[in-house]
Amino acid sequence: MPLQPPQDPMIIEAIKHSQAMQRAKRLSMSRRGFLGTLGLGAGALTLAACAPQTAAKAALTPATDVSATDKTLVWDNWPAYMDEDDEGNYPTLMAFQQQSGIEVTYNVAVDDNNTYYAKVKDQLALGQDIGTDTVCLTDWMVARLVRLGYLQNLDHANIPNISNLSAAFANPDFDKGRQLSLPWQGGFAGICWNTEKVPNGLKSIDDLWSADLKGRVGVLSEMRDTLGLIMLSQGTDITGGWGDAEMGKAVDALTEQVTNGQIRNIKGNQYLNDLQNEDTFAAICWSGDITSLNATAGDKWQFAIPDSGGTLWNDTFVVPMGSKHKANAEAVMNYYYEPEVAAELAAWVNYITPVDGAKEAMDAIDPDLAANQLIFPDADTLSTVHVFRTLTPTEETNYEADFQKILLGS
Repeated sequence: MPLQPPQDPMIIEAIKHSQAMQRAKRLSMSRRGFLGTLGLGAGALTLAACAPQTAAKAALTPATDVSATDKTLVWDNWPAYMDEDDEGNYPTLMAFQQQSGIEVTYNVAVDDNNTYYAKVKDQLALGQDIGTDTVCLTDWMVARLVRLGYLQNLDHANIPNISNLSAAFANPDFDKGRQLSLPWQGGFAGICWNTEKVPNGLKSIDDLWSADLKGRVGVLSEMRDTLGLIMLSQGTDITGGWGDAEMGKAVDALTEQVTNGQIRNIKGNQYLNDLQNEDTFAAICWSGDITSLNATAGDKWQFAIPDSGGTLWNDTFVVPMGSKHKANAEAVMNYYYEPEVAAELAAWVNYITPVDGAKEAMDAIDPDLAANQLIFPDADTLSTVHVFRTLTPTEETNYEADFQKILLGS
């Protein structure tokens, strides 16, 4: 029987009352912004990503599950990715523990996909316990873990609420049918601009290369988003059916705009500082960040999915081979796929929920958020965004190396 979501009106009121403060906090410590606070350079991240990976799956055996007798769970996640009250408690997670009897150790332990992987890759390769029972990593990193055979199969019988998984996220190329992974939260990459400095707005990636914006454009240091958007603008279907030639064309286009001074900076979440201090007037950006920026710094930026399409990313639950509490992990996944719980979470984190029914549940918390296409995209919006296809190990190494050269030259 599915757990019943919390209905405490005090929790809902607390979410409403402190939303402005929480959004401000998200701006400085967002899921994708935490990297900038660590001072980690894009070069270091790219070098980690370029480490050669074997395509062969390791012959690993899942750890014996002791969930039936040991009601504990360790969960690693990104910063500011859980609903939080003014005292620093996690209301929905507290309710899960009370209702399930499972004691959860929730660790804000993921500062970046590559650095996290670097810490645990040796244990993963041996099928050993990495110190957590479940972790939420970005889909391209999850694809690597799937390829290497480092993950346990999920028992869908323990996750009946998987029926609420949006069809748009149900069959990624790296895990058809979600046998090994389940989405947590997601977002878009698109374009944004300062409405005071660019009053006519932007519609396309090519608009970023306008002479009026020379030296005032920022792009992301996340290869799959920046080059993915450029590839889409060049007519490439980034979900599949492309190779070295198409990637090379996008790399050349980005190199040209860096070399001629059109692009001022290539950054991670620090691009928000450039927008706020007006070093840049427009950028390739992440959707949730612009929602937070407007809530805290003047409401003068606009986000759009380019006319050629945007990218869609997800952070995703997985259970490593060494976890001894898979059923407990499946219980927490099932809980967060209750629409009411997903809505309470989305009211705080402001990213895309993969849970059907959460939009309707959000109407009881915040009708304005329920109408926000950046949090609850409808089918028309989802039809305009695309998931960057999974790269082979060789492609991952070669393309990241090419992108690294551009970063070093910027």
